[in-house]
Amino acid sequence: MGQQLVALDPSGSDVYAEAERLRGLGPVTRVQIPEGPEAWSITSHALIKKLLTDPRVSKDPNKHWPAWQRGEYQDGWLATWVGVTNMFTAYGEDHRRLRKLIAPAFTARRTEAMQPSVERITAALIEDLAAAPAGAVTDLRAGFAHPLPMQVICELFGIPGDDTRTELARLAEIIMTSVDPEEAGKTLMATHELLRGLVALKRRQPAEDLTSLLVTSRDEDGQKMSEQELLDTLLLVLVAGHETTVNLIGNAVHNLLTHPEQLKQVRAGQASWNDVIEETLRWSPSVANLPLRFAVEDIEIPDGPTIRKGDAILPSFVAAGRDSEQHGPTAGEFSVRRPNVEHLSFGHGVHHCLGAPLARMETRLALPALFDRFPDLELAVSEEELEPSAGFITTGLRSLPIRLAPATS
Repeated sequence: MGQQLVALDPSGSDVYAEAERLRGLGPVTRVQIPEGPEAWSITSHALIKKLLTDPRVSKDPNKHWPAWQRGEYQDGWLATWVGVTNMFTAYGEDHRRLRKLIAPAFTARRTEAMQPSVERITAALIEDLAAAPAGAVTDLRAGFAHPLPMQVICELFGIPGDDTRTELARLAEIIMTSVDPEEAGKTLMATHELLRGLVALKRRQPAEDLTSLLVTSRDEDGQKMSEQELLDTLLLVLVAGHETTVNLIGNAVHNLLTHPEQLKQVRAGQASWNDVIEETLRWSPSVANLPLRFAVEDIEIPDGPTIRKGDAILPSFVAAGRDSEQHGPTAGEFSVRRPNVEHLSFGHGVHHCLGAPLARMETRLALPALFDRFPDLELAVSEEELEPSAGFITTGLRSLPIRLAPATS
């Protein structure tokens, strides 16, 4: 590829600093993916947006990634991301067919119909938090940001039983963070096994849920999803719909607690909760780097390198979110009153996230409910003591220790 090669930190110890270094090297930089191939990291907002709508960029490794076609990386963690058969890895007509089959589950009407469930789940979790004694330290991620979207996604899927829900949450988190080949392989097998059982249940006892809808959906030619497409589509919704919303809620709370003057502005009505959500998505997106896309043919980058046919492409959404060419000289600052926030954190073009309205709705209900009930909410540790989530794919925190109310004297 003929350019400096930067090895990405597999631990994700500071994805923001890493993104800043990459941005300093230019909008397109060669990187070494942990336990994976070399790729082109794209750090420019404008260029990512352009490439995400370019027909010369594919997500199908079977058609457009020679290394995969040769059998490389198929036993590693990347197989969970590029070796699945769903709309996430589909290209062209295959993508349109699969997206059309799942789109009815994410209409505005269906998303709106889930609001009472989200409100009920949110209220119950807040009551659980309120049971802690005054001044006690609570992990808001474990007690609120994590279970809320998992319970929502399990209701969406029609998943019975707390044990199954707990296990799916555990598996989804490993998928989003692990680059260990053995762990990734075992996790994918275990997740498929759970989902296979769910599909069998819904075939016997169909209900008004996403799984039942996908089991029975057919396109205009009467074709259903294959069994593998069905399992991998459920896997996609599980992972994309859960862990990303966990981080959106957690990052938003963290951002407000570390910018108390902006929390005051929100409470005073000078900025809205929607402003908090969009600025969080820009400044601290749930997904830092999203593997992988592939060049269908040579792509010449103006004033930059040529991405050769078959090369892997890694969009850096965390870099794009703080790109000063898009967001101005204050791109590196969190500001809920930033005008005209545009970000790519839910993707762009044909692969734009179908579940984005649901994630926004969950967060829009969760944040005011939390801060209204606990107006004295505060971080229980210093900023330096907070640990980032593992891996270079997500941007979140391992835990968010908070005090809900001051200790009684």
